[in-house]
Amino acid sequence: MRVLVVEDEELLADTIAAGLRRHAHAVDVAYDGGTALENVGVHDYDVVVLDRDLPVVPGDEVCRAIQATDSPARVLMLTAAADVDDRVAGLTLGADDYLPKPFAFPELAARVAALGRRSRPATPPVLQRAGIRLDLHHREVYRNGRYVPLSRKEFAVLAELLRADGAAVSAEYLMEKAWDENADPFSHAVRMTILKLRRKLGDPPVVQTDPGVGYRIA
Repeated sequence: MRVLVVEDEELLADTIAAGLRRHAHAVDVAYDGGTALENVGVHDYDVVVLDRDLPVVPGDEVCRAIQATDSPARVLMLTAAADVDDRVAGLTLGADDYLPKPFAFPELAARVAALGRRSRPATPPVLQRAGIRLDLHHREVYRNGRYVPLSRKEFAVLAELLRADGAAVSAEYLMEKAWDENADPFSHAVRMTILKLRRKLGDPPVVQTDPGVGYRIA
């Protein structure tokens, strides 16, 4: 998934981002509400982890702005205020979920995953096609019963290809969903990742190239 973390405490923001990347998510970070709005205007995020108390543009306004667009992003609001009135106010603004600080990272990761499932058509926890079995929860991949060790980027790209259920997926879409904003869109990152996937998945080849269109699982 593509996730935006908006948090003005830079150490906390970077820690959350690093943890979510270990779950094979592409994660961008914004340290203020103004930057967050710029990011949302450029990228299609699945989930926005949004601190309520932000400089430049308050988190409440960022949440309203996201809800006022046709963005599919789900909002997980973070705040140090944990009483019922604050939770109700956050949800009334349009947040999809609410998590008070301090929080346990496993809970945040689980909530992000749950919101991500709601931001796109329902995806089963295990994706299967052409002898490939990908377990989203345990982040494991098997080809014809053989375990296939993949990097986080390889796993993320394979998951998107399997979600497409045989349809071609463009390199641009894979870049949007599996890489963060620091990735060079003119690099060969997608092509190199596809080459590595083909080698690791073995014969017969299952990742096919549709020239001018993208990649698909045969």
